[in-house]
Amino acid sequence: MSRRRRKPLPREPLPCTIEAFSHDGRGIAREEGKTRFVDGALPGERVMAKMISTRSKFDELRTEEVLEAAPERVTPPCDFADLCGGCSLQHMAPDAQIRFKENTLREHFAHFGGIEPEQWTEPMRSPALGYRRKARLGVRFVPKRDSVLVGFREKRNSFLTDIDRCVVLDPRIGERIDDLRRLLYGMEAYQHIAQVEVACGDDAAAMIFRNMIPLSESDRAALVAFGQAHDLHIYLQPKGPDTVHRIWPAEGEERLSYRLPEFDLTMTFHPMDFTQVNADINQRMVHRAIEWLDVQPGDRVLDLFCGLGNFTLPLARKAGQVVGVEGDDAMVVRGRENAERNALGNVSFHGANLQGDFTRESWASEGFDRILIDPPRSGAQEICEHLATFGAQRIVYVSCNPATLARDAGVIVSKGYRLKQAGVMDMFPHTTHVESIALFEKN
Repeated sequence: MSRRRRKPLPREPLPCTIEAFSHDGRGIAREEGKTRFVDGALPGERVMAKMISTRSKFDELRTEEVLEAAPERVTPPCDFADLCGGCSLQHMAPDAQIRFKENTLREHFAHFGGIEPEQWTEPMRSPALGYRRKARLGVRFVPKRDSVLVGFREKRNSFLTDIDRCVVLDPRIGERIDDLRRLLYGMEAYQHIAQVEVACGDDAAAMIFRNMIPLSESDRAALVAFGQAHDLHIYLQPKGPDTVHRIWPAEGEERLSYRLPEFDLTMTFHPMDFTQVNADINQRMVHRAIEWLDVQPGDRVLDLFCGLGNFTLPLARKAGQVVGVEGDDAMVVRGRENAERNALGNVSFHGANLQGDFTRESWASEGFDRILIDPPRSGAQEICEHLATFGAQRIVYVSCNPATLARDAGVIVSKGYRLKQAGVMDMFPHTTHVESIALFEKN
């Protein structure tokens, strides 16, 4: 039996009238009953778009020309926005981006949780450029160009975008992409650096080079010289994450740091640790979470998925006792380090499996007056089934996924709480990522 040959994609752009917007930031058009997802298009627009792929139920296209623009359309601040997959909404005005994210959260609450907060909080916003402090940059040598590319993948494929700067990255990194390309191209191992992870603190920034082969002395010297010239910490990663080590500066602890001035705290972290990418939003997010919890001096507070103590230590400035719980043992150690550095004796950190019932753990036996939870994208459905056991008057849930927040909110409400407030926080401007926060109060 011969295989059916695929019909070739149209070479010429096709007209599309955009009727709606998907949660991943693409315009939605319909043609003869078939859905078209159109990159770079906004609701209400007419565009000419090139077919990228076709499926039985939908097609994927990329905008080539805007025939009738929506009022929300703006000129992207980045020259590479149409191609680079690092951002997806630069063609949309910032106010419209916020409305889109808030509508996404509203729709998820209605669809997954069947609930709505008693009050919607004003969205939390930040500067839209130069905000991103953490990223993973791909590296690839392209023989046809005799060039090394450094950057993010193109939209919806595995190719790297040919960029020389990035306006959303912290300028200490984003303005040095071209310098980084020249550095890598000049190295003997130019074909054997797979990626560069970047992390920024308040006072220093770091680059972690994933070297697939051992580096020569001249390559190591070139990396050190680059770090010295640009005031960057330089790390190598020859194999897995546990092989990451710093080669510049030669002395001192392998740590970066950021400050939470409202709470007189300095938080230290390893460049490979999870930290929030947007320092401005992080400071205001911590403030809002603690304000909503209404922590009193005698309160006992639980911080789940506490990481290195981003919420735990500020809570300890307000509460009688704080317990931070984390599934990653390395982050438990980091939390303890930060508590000691900041001379906080009313906080303890514990490692635990946060996928089920932990109510019998020794640290949980006394119950809690307030609970903060900041889970990964998968949410914390099983945990939410047990939160009511502690009798906390207030629960604040910080989320990076509106679908799992809405689902988990339904569980919390079913356990005797009401959803008092909720709102979005623009942690990742120019992307469809929706960060949000919700307050639950015991009935």
